[in-house]
Amino acid sequence: MTDTDGETSVATDADSGGTASARTDGGTVTGRTGLRARLARVDAGRVGLYVTLLALVAFYMTPIETGLVTSFKTTQAVTETAPFALPGEGFTLEKWQTAFDVLIRGVGNSVLYAVPATIISALFGSLAAYGLTTTNLSGRYKVAVIAMFVAGIFIPYQAVLIPLTQFWSNVVPLDQLLGFVWALGINDDYVGIVELIVTHVAYGIPICTILFRSYYKNMSEEMIESARLDGASLRRVYRRIVLPLSTPMFAVVLIYQFTQIWNDLLFTLVLVATESSAAAPVVLILAGLGTSQEGTDFALRMAGAFLAALPTLAVYIAFGDEFAEGVAT
Repeated sequence: MTDTDGETSVATDADSGGTASARTDGGTVTGRTGLRARLARVDAGRVGLYVTLLALVAFYMTPIETGLVTSFKTTQAVTETAPFALPGEGFTLEKWQTAFDVLIRGVGNSVLYAVPATIISALFGSLAAYGLTTTNLSGRYKVAVIAMFVAGIFIPYQAVLIPLTQFWSNVVPLDQLLGFVWALGINDDYVGIVELIVTHVAYGIPICTILFRSYYKNMSEEMIESARLDGASLRRVYRRIVLPLSTPMFAVVLIYQFTQIWNDLLFTLVLVATESSAAAPVVLILAGLGTSQEGTDFALRMAGAFLAALPTLAVYIAFGDEFAEGVAT
C-alpha cells in the first residue's frame, strides 16, 4: 500500500511537468476551437447592421457633442482648441449663465403662445377628424372637405406673409380691439403673442385633422355604434369614448405641433419684428445672441441653443411612451 502510494507520488512528481503541459495545450486547443466555433456562428449581416448603426450614431451625435463642449469653453479656449475637444483648463459656466439671463424672458414669451396654440390646434383637429370620420356626408363631399385640409398643409409660410400682415393690420387690428387690456397696464407689444396664437392654430388645424383622422379610421366602429344605440349623442360619444382613446395620437400631435411652433422664426419675425420687444420669443432673441462688432461668441450661441431646446426635449420625454404608441398605430 505504501509502495503503491509512493510510486504514484513519484510518478506524479516525475510527470507533473508533462501533465501540466498537456493540460495547458489541451486548454489552448479547446479555447481556440471554441473561438472558431463562435466566429463561425457570427452573422455577417448582423455585424454589418451594428456597424452601420454605430456609424449613424457617431454621425448624428458628433455635432451635438461639439456644440455641447463648445458651450463650456471660454472665448480663448474656443479659438485654441479643436471644436470637439474637451475644454480642459478653459472650462467655464459663464456662457450658460449669460445665455440664461438673456433668454429667460423669451422662453416665457414662447411658452405664452406655444402651449395654447398647440393645445387648441390639437383639440380642433381632433374634433374635425371625428366629424369627418362619423359624418354621413356622401363620399364625394367628404373627399372635397378632406382635400381642403390637405391643401392647407402644403400652403407655404412665405405665400401668406403679406396677406397675414394685412389681415392683422387692417381686417382685425387687435392692437385697437384689445385697448381695454392695454389699459390695465399690460404692454401692448403682447398683441403679437395673441396674433401668433391664432396664426399657429389656423396653420396647425389641417395637419392635426389629417393625423387624427388616420387614427380614428382604425377605431372600432362597433363600439361607437353600440354607444349610439344606447342613446349617446355624438358629443357624448366623443367625450366618453373617442377622447380617452385618443391619448396616443394626442401625444404625437402635441409633440409635433409644439416643436413646430416653438422653433418657428418666420411668423415671429413678421408679427413681433424685433428682439427688443417685450413680447419677443426665444427664437427671435436667440437669432441675435452672441453677435457683436468684435465677432461671434460661439460658446454663448451654443449655450443659448441648448437652453432653447430644453422645452422641446422635455415634451418628448413627457410624452415619449404615448408618442411611440401613437406612431405604431
